[in-house]
Amino acid sequence: MSRLSPLNRKRLQNAWASYRLYAKNQRGIRAEQTAWPMSLSVEPTTSCNLRCPECPSGLRSFKRPTGMLDLELMKKAMDEMSDYLIYLNLYFQGEPFLHPQIDELVAEASSRGLYTSTSTNAHFLRTDRCKEIVRSGLNRLIISIDGMTQETYAAYRIGGQLEKVIEGTQNMIEARRENEGIGPHLVWQFLVVGPNEHEIDTVRKQAQTIGVDELVIKTAQIENPEDGHPLLTNDPNYRRYDRQGDGTWRLRNPFKNECWRMWQGCVMTWDGKIVPCCFDKDAHHSMGIIGETPFSSIWFGEAYQRFRQQIFTHRSQLEMCQNCSEGSHAYA
Repeated sequence: MSRLSPLNRKRLQNAWASYRLYAKNQRGIRAEQTAWPMSLSVEPTTSCNLRCPECPSGLRSFKRPTGMLDLELMKKAMDEMSDYLIYLNLYFQGEPFLHPQIDELVAEASSRGLYTSTSTNAHFLRTDRCKEIVRSGLNRLIISIDGMTQETYAAYRIGGQLEKVIEGTQNMIEARRENEGIGPHLVWQFLVVGPNEHEIDTVRKQAQTIGVDELVIKTAQIENPEDGHPLLTNDPNYRRYDRQGDGTWRLRNPFKNECWRMWQGCVMTWDGKIVPCCFDKDAHHSMGIIGETPFSSIWFGEAYQRFRQQIFTHRSQLEMCQNCSEGSHAYA
């Protein structure tokens, strides 16, 4: 399925309505959201097998509970939203392939005609699992490969093994080949940090050699960038932050009172909380819970409408926005 395949008249009309309402607010004309979300990120689990230093899952620093998404909750969310959704990303925090029913979660969304994706550290992409993934109907699989030697890879993917990432990628390529070439679009995502920035040319060559469909070079989100931080790159083209005259490091993107994310989609945590953005990692801004409140009452509710309007007036007051990549140099 191509990214355009899920588009039908109803979804296109909804997407256009959402964009028009957002554009009005950009021009200073207050308009409440009356269109449904176009995209949804769903969190299969907060559990992870690695210990990445800038990730709440890796740091085990969540203030919210760890758990697994219930398939029935996923079905309920799809019953309420799928007529309008175009894209579904089965990822927020954690490692999705630790969920024992991840293929069923994908299949549930695929059966509704949605374009589906997920992201993985590839440590669980065994031969049999890859065949199941292909059968699930997953459209896009992002594999994180953040180093070309075990030393550079493990500098960020703490506890991980590069050989498993390579093996998992090869298993997915073979599973697609056995399925007459049908299967997820395979993406290698290379997160550029200090220890691996010298390997960018190497990963480009290796991506071609191994046969992935796409290589994405991504800059890193760093919670507290400062002089001497081991993850900051020397090359400014591969980082989101610049050093200021007072010695502090700040995002180089302009901080505007606007954000399209608040209008086009949202995030559902494993336990059904609806939060406005993937930067709200601890679900501080839960707008409601699927299963307790109809999604329409959450999405079009007063609390959500107030939150969207705050984005256009006092976005700087929202802590989750302080390190946001909206408008920044996130991809090199």
